[in-house]
Amino acid sequence: MKLLPALALAAAFTFTPPVRAADGVTYEAKAGPGKGKHIVLLAGDEEYRSEEALPQLAKILSQRHGFKCTVLFSINKTTGEIDPNTGDNEPGIEALDSADLCITSLRFRHWPDEQMKHFTDFLAAGKPFIGLRTSTHAFNDLKGDYAKFNWGNAGGFGKAVFGETWVSHWGSHKREATRGIIEESAKNDPLLHGVTDIFVTTDVYEANPPADAKILVRGQVVKGMTADTEPADYKKKRSGGKEEQGVNDPMMPVVWTRIYNGENGKGNKVLCTTMGAASDLPNEGLRRLLVNGAYWATGLEVPAKADVTVVGDFQPSMYGFGGFIKGVKPEAHALK
Repeated sequence: MKLLPALALAAAFTFTPPVRAADGVTYEAKAGPGKGKHIVLLAGDEEYRSEEALPQLAKILSQRHGFKCTVLFSINKTTGEIDPNTGDNEPGIEALDSADLCITSLRFRHWPDEQMKHFTDFLAAGKPFIGLRTSTHAFNDLKGDYAKFNWGNAGGFGKAVFGETWVSHWGSHKREATRGIIEESAKNDPLLHGVTDIFVTTDVYEANPPADAKILVRGQVVKGMTADTEPADYKKKRSGGKEEQGVNDPMMPVVWTRIYNGENGKGNKVLCTTMGAASDLPNEGLRRLLVNGAYWATGLEVPAKADVTVVGDFQPSMYGFGGFIKGVKPEAHALK
């Protein structure tokens, strides 16, 4: 009986309060291999509609695979509505304290210190990350101890953790889409189980992951925005380069993995893709890659062909600045 006070005290320090409906949305897990694992998905970019993409991804992970999923958003502090232009507020982020995986779709966020601390504590604990699209340049204008994560500081968080930061649009933005080409040396990687026919509406980013990264998929720049379009065949210079190269010779990496050995050397598992706009998620191959990533990151066996059937109605908006749907609160994304 003398143990009870000590146990109660320990519980008080490990309990994470539930996310309020005003802050985000939590999808409780159905039965599945992910049961007992908690994924926190952080939406916050002004262009690629992460506020639409991540709720759908979370629904698939929770309803098809048994992961508990919490989606958090950039929230307007006056209206309580989802507002991707609010770069300094991601309420509910303390949910990371109990998370097994963090999936980010962020761009140039500058959260206050009390919110950043939960994020950096998760990183310091050696836990895994999956980063989508602009997560390579997730933060900017942070102050004090967190300024090292700024994109403008030698690439910041993206360069250090994911292995790359924002460099340039390699394909022509909004005019040249991306066909995913599986790297021959990685074709048997479990992350690519059942992954075929990747084609997305976003353009290829210029990227040069470090030598310790394993490239899984390269992005073929195509001449238009439909899957039947031929590969592009012009030349251009890399940023800071002097010589031109074929835009598809070589093709840029668009999916890779690595281990981030940070200041404490704990070894965060990292999966990064420069794809991932809401308008990319109708592609089954990309959805399966991301679901496979959740299995891999949380130490579970990747299924041979994961069920990635869309949950409910999903009609994503096309990407673009200023194009987010106004007046939406987090509870609107709850399962009906």
